[in-house]
Amino acid sequence: MPRSTNDTPRLRAAPISPPFHVVLVEPEIPPNTGNIARLCAATASPLHLVGTLGFRIDEQAVRRAGVDYWHLVDVRRHDDFERFLSAFANDSPGGKLHLFSAVSRRNYVSAGYEKGDALVFGRESVGLPEALLMRFSDRAVSIPTLGAVRSLNLANAASIALYEALRQVNALDETHLG
Repeated sequence: MPRSTNDTPRLRAAPISPPFHVVLVEPEIPPNTGNIARLCAATASPLHLVGTLGFRIDEQAVRRAGVDYWHLVDVRRHDDFERFLSAFANDSPGGKLHLFSAVSRRNYVSAGYEKGDALVFGRESVGLPEALLMRFSDRAVSIPTLGAVRSLNLANAASIALYEALRQVNALDETHLG
C-alpha cells in the first residue's frame, strides 16, 4: 500500500439527504466536540450545539486548538433544547430523536434509524438531563459495554452511533475512491 499524502485517493460514499443530525447538549470538553465536529464534516452531518458550552467556539479559539476543518462543519447553535426541537422540526420534518444514555436498557442497534433523524448526546460528566430522558423515554438508547466502565467517551459514542445509523440506511454500500 502506498504512503498516504493529502492527494492520495480515499474511500468515499455519497452524502445522504436528508442527513443525520448530531446534537450535543451542553458539551463540556473541547477535544470531544472537536472530534465530533470532524466526524460531522466527514459524514456531511449538521452539528447542533445546545445550551451552555464549556468552551468557546469563536474563530480564534478554534484556530488556537488547531482545528483546521471547522469551516467544513455545518455548526448550528441553539440556546436551549426547545429551540433545537423547533429548528429540527423545520429542517427535518418527520425526523426522529434518538437520545443516547448509558442508563437506557434499549440497545442502540435496534433503534431503527432513518435519514434525517437526530442523534442526541449529553454532557460528558452527567449525560442528558433526567427530565429530557423522561420526556423522550421511548427514544432513549444505549451502547452496551462489555467491560465494567461507567460509559464510553462522548466522541467515541457519537462515532459508533452515527456510523451504525449510516449503515442501517445503506449509506455506506456504494463507495468510490475520491
